[in-house]
Amino acid sequence: MPPPKRLCRWLIGGMAMETLDFDSEDLELTEEFLSQAYTRMRIGGDVERTRAHVSRNVVGSVSVDLLEFGYDMSHDADVLNKVCLCNVHSGSIVRRYFPDGAEGSFGPGDVFVYTPHDRPYAGVIQRARYNVVMFDPLLLPRVAAALPGRKPGPVRLTGDRPVSPAAARHLRHTIAYLSEGVCADPALSEHPLLVSAASQCLAASVLNTFPNTALADPTIEDRHDAHPDTLRRAIAFIDEHAHRDIAVADVAAAIHVSIRTVQAAFRRHLDTTPMSYLRRVRLAHAHADLMAADPTTDITVTAVAARWGFFQLGRFAAAYRAAYGCPPHQTLLHRGP
Repeated sequence: MPPPKRLCRWLIGGMAMETLDFDSEDLELTEEFLSQAYTRMRIGGDVERTRAHVSRNVVGSVSVDLLEFGYDMSHDADVLNKVCLCNVHSGSIVRRYFPDGAEGSFGPGDVFVYTPHDRPYAGVIQRARYNVVMFDPLLLPRVAAALPGRKPGPVRLTGDRPVSPAAARHLRHTIAYLSEGVCADPALSEHPLLVSAASQCLAASVLNTFPNTALADPTIEDRHDAHPDTLRRAIAFIDEHAHRDIAVADVAAAIHVSIRTVQAAFRRHLDTTPMSYLRRVRLAHAHADLMAADPTTDITVTAVAARWGFFQLGRFAAAYRAAYGCPPHQTLLHRGP
């Protein structure tokens, strides 16, 4: 029998990253492992067929797991303290005791919220292969608008099913990209801005996919405060701190207005969003780095893009060409137009 579990930890660029692999046919060892990897739980299943495999990649506060159970595994678990999503590839999952009291049954192609971060959960995994994506609930308010005059507070998901098929597809694509891209490449985790951008992209996709308590429309007070001076101060803060891990909430706090005021100011005066402006500034920094690259080094477009928080290289290349009239590798190759 292979070792019941293998757990490795290392530091890359001062940031903890974890990978995990588990394979076992022992029900007791599987329960012990799941209790350590997730939260304390009791499981049950057919002792004749108990093959389980779990692999995990973690970057920042996001983990993307791939789980496979070759039997019907029942479980009754404690609170996770993390937002937990499921993306089903095969088999089915019966999830019990969601806050509304409804039992949910999910099959291939379904993506759903398995449990609120602060509630215990139970269900049956029916010979399924699926992803579990978990992240810190504090990621949600980083990308959500807060009430005017108040600091960003908790944001709760109020439903477990996507609001539309299109939103579900986008979330599945985001999970796949995280799993196969950022989480799968240790070198990418060296770049804090990229890790932050990927994490916030996931949180934004979750808020776009599931019903939640975040409010997005500006109030009359927000619109009144969205004057040119607010925009000027917001731009100055972004320009000065583009190399740091910042979100709209940080901009709003620095200039003492609400998040939605900042958003309204950018929409009114620049017809864009604060995060779009931040990406434009970071794109300019990436251009400068490519222009100044030393031909004797092995610097790459991927490394420069990652340094400035662009984790989707195709989108980076398209934005770069639109802004500078040539692909980024051409700038790197010729050290300028």
